[in-house]
Amino acid sequence: MKCRPPSPKDFQSLADQFAIPTTDEELACYARQADRLAKSLSRLASLPERLPRSEFSRGLAHRPEPHENPHNAWALKVRIPGAAEGKLQGKRVAIKDSICVAGVPLTYGGAACLNNYVPELDATVVTRLLRAGAEVRGTATCEYFCSSSGSHTSNTGPVENPRFPGHSAGGSSSGCAALVAAGEVDIAIGGDQAGSIRIPAAHCGVYGMKPTWGLVPYTGAVSNEFNGDHLGPITANVRDNARALEVIAGSDGMDTRGLAKPGRHDSLERFLEDGVRGLRIAVVSESFGRPNGTPGVDEAVRAAADKLGSLGAHIEDVSVPLHRDAVIIWSAFVREGVYANLYVGGGFGTNHGGLYWTSLQQRLAAWRDHPGELPYNVRFGVLMGAYLAQEYRGYFYTKAMNMIPQLAAAYDAVLERFDLMLMPTAPRIARAIASVPQSPQDVIDHAFDNVENTAAFNLTHHPAMSFPCGVVAGCPVGAMLIGKYYEESKLYRTAFAYEQA
Repeated sequence: MKCRPPSPKDFQSLADQFAIPTTDEELACYARQADRLAKSLSRLASLPERLPRSEFSRGLAHRPEPHENPHNAWALKVRIPGAAEGKLQGKRVAIKDSICVAGVPLTYGGAACLNNYVPELDATVVTRLLRAGAEVRGTATCEYFCSSSGSHTSNTGPVENPRFPGHSAGGSSSGCAALVAAGEVDIAIGGDQAGSIRIPAAHCGVYGMKPTWGLVPYTGAVSNEFNGDHLGPITANVRDNARALEVIAGSDGMDTRGLAKPGRHDSLERFLEDGVRGLRIAVVSESFGRPNGTPGVDEAVRAAADKLGSLGAHIEDVSVPLHRDAVIIWSAFVREGVYANLYVGGGFGTNHGGLYWTSLQQRLAAWRDHPGELPYNVRFGVLMGAYLAQEYRGYFYTKAMNMIPQLAAAYDAVLERFDLMLMPTAPRIARAIASVPQSPQDVIDHAFDNVENTAAFNLTHHPAMSFPCGVVAGCPVGAMLIGKYYEESKLYRTAFAYEQA
């Protein structure tokens, strides 16, 4: 790629956008400077990039026929056998369609800007799963640009909940949870920026872990907002979840979210049998009684707390008043943050280290060439993010970022006295899948549904895990455990004690 230097006329046009006064003399000067810089940039474009190589051979990926894909949960199927030995030997794995698998087209919810785009390398988590002996069976359907907590915005159609037919699987890791719940895979790796692992896990009656921020390398996954991005496992049982996190955790030397972070996570499974006797669990009052919550959800979660109490945990209600405002803080953070990261930065943002992946960035940046296909929730995000950035010059994003330490401190104050916090994962059960085209309001309401309790911990970066705790009106219900940074082991031992009981 060669860089074309801007002319004096181009500089005048740019100056007019920013109301910068100019003279003919300075415009000519800028053009001369730009000509020299353009030669340097063209040289930069010609230099070879050093990208990690894929270690495992694979077959051709294909879109499965409807009879092979009853819940529309597969984006593409492929067979990639892993190492002959390892901690995950024999485990079948699905990878969210926002995480790169070499040789397998990435669609990010069926986005036209990625049409026929095939990644040239594996994400770090994919390499680690294969090294541990797992077999990757394909990529799992996700929401368009991973911008929905429902399962209704992918261009390939809605994902159906295997445990609650005719209803949403939750999102945005919709296909991941559905494939695990249907028994088609043992492990799925999802992404979570507001609850996108935990909400579908709750709706589908499976286990979903959002680890401490930075514990799992994000290298090779499309970013929504650098400060809120998490990757983690969804499984049908606690033991598989712990094993999967053991395998994918730890710095890869490329993702700056996880550099120089403490903690060992290579032996999480050994804590499972420790039980909950002596653990102190805080039930956060403000996480219950949410507006329009489904009757019965709160009761199911409180019953789970009582069960843990009967197993020897100390259960106590606590108040965290700022939790009620967490979703407001997240809303300001995500509107401008996602706009700047994806819509300005082309999916990788700016001002952080790590692997930026040129070919993928260029394709994602081409979203502007397909504005008519954007679902209503994504259109709203683009327009509202641009409005806030232009009209208020970053004030609300800045204010939200400054509120996050205060929010984290409120939870940390509880976690100084308790080992864990407990909340409902999703206050409402899964919505019915619409049989007719939805209105803008329906699409937006469904997309931003059920994040009131989950989104907070994408901001504060605490580990949070959803585990199934009952069924309400035919839909599985999840309870969410939140712990101290890098103490995923306590979440696992608690969820395992409940699972075994």
